[in-house]
Amino acid sequence: MTYTYADLAKMIDHSLLQPTMTVADLEAGCKLAVAYDCASVCIMPYYLKRCAELLAGSTVVPSTTIGFPHGGHTTAMKIAEAKQALADGGRELDMVVNISQVLSGAWDYVKADIKGVVDCAHAAGAKVKVIFENCYLKDEHKIKLCEICGEVAADWVKTSTGYGTGGATIEDLMLMRKHSPAHVQVKAAGAVRDVDTLLKVRETGATRCGASRTKEMLDDVRRRLNLAPITGIQAGAVSGY
Repeated sequence: MTYTYADLAKMIDHSLLQPTMTVADLEAGCKLAVAYDCASVCIMPYYLKRCAELLAGSTVVPSTTIGFPHGGHTTAMKIAEAKQALADGGRELDMVVNISQVLSGAWDYVKADIKGVVDCAHAAGAKVKVIFENCYLKDEHKIKLCEICGEVAADWVKTSTGYGTGGATIEDLMLMRKHSPAHVQVKAAGAVRDVDTLLKVRETGATRCGASRTKEMLDDVRRRLNLAPITGIQAGAVSGY
């Protein structure tokens, strides 16, 4: 597979979600994402406004989570989180489905829950990634969620939070790509920790990948492509991704 540095760097949503991360870790993580020109920074909601300030003028998008990590928030609360995130400069929102309602087969609830956040974000020109948390689901749940996300015009379907019992698998990514309409992209999260795995993810048609080992991965990409290293940047704390 042929690829450029930008092809892979612009797949990565740099994850800054571990609850023990300090302000110094979050600041360093935002600066790292700019230096490596990732797709986005996905940061804890309370620091999103500052993240947007740090990313201003770059091509890296500020993003955060909604209903994270268990998805059990009420729809009204998820929409309130979305509105706050948009006000703070968020341009992409990673929301967790109500896993309990998915497993209960309450599909009308699940659809309304997702649609509420998608409509809120789209009204502000922002995008939504819908997190399934596949480690808890059967294939029939994943397929139904892909269909719902297509119906409500979600921007991505996403495998995992990175904090469940398992992360992205190639099989799940292929399943989600197969059952999602063309206008819905696919994102991997959890268990993508090296370039070879990232390339396998790319082969499935997935366009984004949540990662905390961004520096290590993209340093390896630059070595493989014989590009000059990026210096003076620390990797910082590592999250569950």
